[in-house]
Amino acid sequence: MMAVNYTQFRDHMKAHMDRIVEDYEPLVVTRKENKNVIVLSEDMYNNLMENIHVLGNKENYRWLMESKQQLETGKSRMHELLEPDDE
Repeated sequence: MMAVNYTQFRDHMKAHMDRIVEDYEPLVVTRKENKNVIVLSEDMYNNLMENIHVLGNKENYRWLMESKQQLETGKSRMHELLEPDDE
């Protein structure tokens, strides 16, 4: 994870924000008294929120772990996807 102090972030804000979005990596902005903040892209934020939602529900988590186990043990099959017009 990248880190810069507040002054560096302020002086080069556009470059830092571009890098956050392009590299898909959060940035720690360090501040006095260890009151740091994390800056991350909207895509990364949305991904985190989705993960919290999926993993925060016990039934979703159980289903996901069961599916993962099936994949790892070779109990999966490939299917050709159908286009809506094919039905």
